[in-house]
Amino acid sequence: MSSSAQRSAIVDLGSNSVRLVVFEGVARNPLPIFNEKVTLKLGRGLDATGRLNDEGVTLAMDVLGRFHTVARAMGAEPFEVLATAAVRDASNGPDFVSAIRARMPGVAIRVLEGTEEADYAARGVLCGLPEANGLVADIGGGSLELIHVADGQYYEALTTKLGVIRLQDRAKGVLLEAERIASEMLQEVNWLPGMSGRPLYLVGGAFRALARLQIARTQYPLNLVHLFTLSEGEAREMSDWVIGASKRTLEKLPNAPRKRLGDAPFAAVVLKCLMERVRPSKVVFSVDGLREGWYMRHVASSVAGEDPMTTLAEEMADRLARSVTLSKALVDWTTPIFRGETPSQKRLRQLTCTLSDIGSYDHPEYRAEQTYQRVMHCHGVGFEHTARAFIGLTLAVRYEVAMDSPLIEPSRRLLSRSEIDRAVKLGLALRLAYTLCAGTEVLLEECRLLVEEPQLVLILGARSVRAAGSAVRRRFERLAAAMQLEAQVREE
Repeated sequence: MSSSAQRSAIVDLGSNSVRLVVFEGVARNPLPIFNEKVTLKLGRGLDATGRLNDEGVTLAMDVLGRFHTVARAMGAEPFEVLATAAVRDASNGPDFVSAIRARMPGVAIRVLEGTEEADYAARGVLCGLPEANGLVADIGGGSLELIHVADGQYYEALTTKLGVIRLQDRAKGVLLEAERIASEMLQEVNWLPGMSGRPLYLVGGAFRALARLQIARTQYPLNLVHLFTLSEGEAREMSDWVIGASKRTLEKLPNAPRKRLGDAPFAAVVLKCLMERVRPSKVVFSVDGLREGWYMRHVASSVAGEDPMTTLAEEMADRLARSVTLSKALVDWTTPIFRGETPSQKRLRQLTCTLSDIGSYDHPEYRAEQTYQRVMHCHGVGFEHTARAFIGLTLAVRYEVAMDSPLIEPSRRLLSRSEIDRAVKLGLALRLAYTLCAGTEVLLEECRLLVEEPQLVLILGARSVRAAGSAVRRRFERLAAAMQLEAQVREE
């Protein structure tokens, strides 16, 4: 089987739920093609009985049998089951694992130690955010892993018994008692204050539930949990609101994660206590965690050093654009009108140039819409929300979107005025470039832009498209107007 057709599968057997994910191929950005979760509550009552929940064990056998059939039918290899805190800590955990082996012959089944669980969680976050520098908090039903990540690796890592199911059981469902327990346990982690002023990266279903509730409550313009980011103040306000809200109030929110509503207040308690101990610069929600960490370690380690955003942009261009080599020329061609840009701004411009032709095969009437939606909603581990908003807006302008269109409202809400202006300028420049070169490098080389204030100068070479008064001139004049410069065309 070729690497492009290879499939791999992991079963994440947690204290609260079990999930099968099947990944396609070997790529820098994990591509899940099957993802199914079932709530088991294996860890319910574990602290009191020392055993896995009997109902959960019975249901697990049926679910794991189905997962085994699905993964084998899809040709997944490697295929592993990773069990975490509940199975690790339960007295009947070994018997449960033996029963799983009988139900899933030939499948590797591993019970992770707390440090291994932390390792996979850290790798998952670094999968999407290789430059992450702060504290990863991965919450499950039975445990909370805390990991210091920096420089593409992790340092301090430990596991605590602050999973949402275990915390509810120990606090007997009382939130004030849960807050006392969480605060005391986190006080024992002596290296946490050293994380002050750095980002806090939240992983795990209960934390994702908080993000979904906040997205719905605030009518956030992009319904994506991955890399949803809050300031410390916003995260504190969210936590207090979830802790104080009734279940009925939470249920009324659109797309409320109903199976997680009982866990959400306890996750909010843990987050509140973490922030009191750490004082983070911001809070970032990551969908990537243990499963993606497993994928990067066991399937895609050979490409782990690649940049996730650049790789994704190149993959999209390879599938959807007419040329995969024009982007470098476009970066150089637009450089003169972006003097003084920061490194992060230049990187965004480079990514945008790479993606600038991904609407070429769409219907002309819908290129702006299709391209915008594709960028805003693509499955990309490293695309922060503001990056999506900038690139999406730029490419919509490149395909002549109306600036008052409701389509681009998410970008209007997520970007600052200066970022919008920058996106419009780059979009108009790309529109002009493609008009001049028809997507070919040889014609783009025949023309260039210069800023000679108060003029923007378009220089046309001997073999360039010379069409005064045509679409070239109109689009050049629109770019000059956006830059508040006078348009001048020179022919060589």
